[in-house]
Order: sequence, then structure tokens, then C-alpha cells
Amino acid sequence: MRIVVLGAGAVGLTVAAKLSRVADVHAVARKRHADAVRERGLLMTGIWGEGAYRFSCSEDLPDAWQDADYYIIAAKSTDTGAICRQFADAIRGREVMSLQNGIGNEEIIGEFTDRVIGAMIITGFEWRGDASVHVSVEAAPMRLGRYPSGVDDAVETLAALLREAGIRAEATAEIRTDIWSKTLYNCALNPLGAIANVPYGALTDPHAWAIVTAIVGETFRVAEAEGVLLPWETPEEYLAYLRSTQLPATAAHHSSMLQDLTRGRKTEIDFMNGAVAALAGKHGLEAPHNACIAELIRFRERL
Repeated sequence: MRIVVLGAGAVGLTVAAKLSRVADVHAVARKRHADAVRERGLLMTGIWGEGAYRFSCSEDLPDAWQDADYYIIAAKSTDTGAICRQFADAIRGREVMSLQNGIGNEEIIGEFTDRVIGAMIITGFEWRGDASVHVSVEAAPMRLGRYPSGVDDAVETLAALLREAGIRAEATAEIRTDIWSKTLYNCALNPLGAIANVPYGALTDPHAWAIVTAIVGETFRVAEAEGVLLPWETPEEYLAYLRSTQLPATAAHHSSMLQDLTRGRKTEIDFMNGAVAALAGKHGLEAPHNACIAELIRFRERL
């Protein structure tokens, strides 16, 4: 099995490292990470195991890797379009999985191939240096499915390969629901954790939780307007699950947006709270808390 990971950052390189034990893998990454992988391997610590993983890695896609069985796009959502255009000849008509945050990536990929696999992962990946990643927390197994719905042999094969690699993974027929469920989690915690510069566990403070509650209520209503059937019947039911299950599992994690802001990089806010606010407008709904926190993150990006 041949797998190419495009736009490999902390998530993509770590998944590539794990898959390299059970498949032929090539990762396309930034030069400093690609150089480090070639020199001494991807250094991994944390709950997914510890060690150095060696696999093929470069800044581009060699001709020999143009016929992979699966392509995994792990770039920031802001780069999805550019990645697809850059590698359009390779991914056209191929199995392409989006392993990304937020809403809208699968639709972008769908402009280049009709074989789109959506995926959801709630795991904490933190840079510890060039091609050095610490896996800090995991709230649920990775879920993947044919987008927008369904399961087939290609999905089942990739899920089985991920499990063989030591990654908890499940095939699902309702991946759009899972992607929105993770977006609900991300909208609630990611930007607020970045603005406050605190790990997720600190957001149970009553003042922070009031903001979380408002964001969840708005996002829930927008999901319903989009025709997405979430696993929870009400925002209150989700908030109880967030507080009792998801937050304890990821309490020590620092927001990916905080990591982006610290490095002076553009965040994925337009695919999270920004997307929720935009969709709210489309449906004639109000989402002031999502709109406000999106503007705050955009302001921080400019500093």
C-alpha cells in the first residue's frame, strides 16, 4: 500500500510516521521538517509512543509517488485549495482523505476528485522542534467515511490500515455528522483557548464557560439549519458531554490556534467560528458570539 501525505505538519507527519510501519509512505512537508526527517527521522513522544520514525519525505512529490493508493491532505484548512491545485494531476480521480479541521475542506477537494474521504480526529499534536512532535491527548478514535455519507471498501481498507499502524480508527457512514461534531468542539474551545492563552481545562471557569455555552448554542442552531443531524438532541446535552468527557480527556492541551498565533501564522478561524457565522447569515440566523470571537482571532493574526 502506497500513501502520500500532502501538507504534512504536526498531524500529517505523525500519522505518516505511524503508517510507515505498515505501508510505503511519502510525506510532503516544509523544508526544515523534511530535512530533519531525512537526517534522523520524525521524533515522536507522548501517548502514541516514543521513538524516531524514518520514511520518505521531501518538499515536493517525486514522480515515483504520483500513483499512490491514497492521498491524505493534512494541511491547514487555509491551504487546502492551494494544495489541491498544486497536486491536481496526482489526486485527480484518486482516493483523497481530508485529515483537517473545520467545515468546507471536503467540498474544495471534491472539485478535483470524486473519491473524497472525510475524517475526524480529536487528538493533541504539539511541536517540540523541527520534525519533533508530542502527542498529548486523545478524546476519541479517528473516524473516517465516504463524504458526505457512506462506507465502502476503500474506506474500510484505510481504517484497517490505520488500526494496524496503532492508531485508533473507525469507519463511519455519517462522516459529515462527525466533522460537524468536531467543529462544535473546536468552535467552543480552540479560539477561546488561544485568546486567553490557557489549556482547555481552564475553560471550565464560569466566565469562560458562559462564552463556550453561547458559542455552542449558536453552532448547534446553524448545524440544524444545514440539515446536519448531530449526536446530541440539544446544546445542553452536548455541553454536558463536553464537560464530562471531552474536556477531561483534553484538559492539558493548548489550542492549535494558540500555536499558530505564537508562530505568526494564519489560523483556521474562517473554517470554524467564521464559517459558522457565515452560514448563520445564509440561513437568516444570528451568531454574534461566533462572529465576535472570529474577529478577535483575525485581530490577533494582524499583531
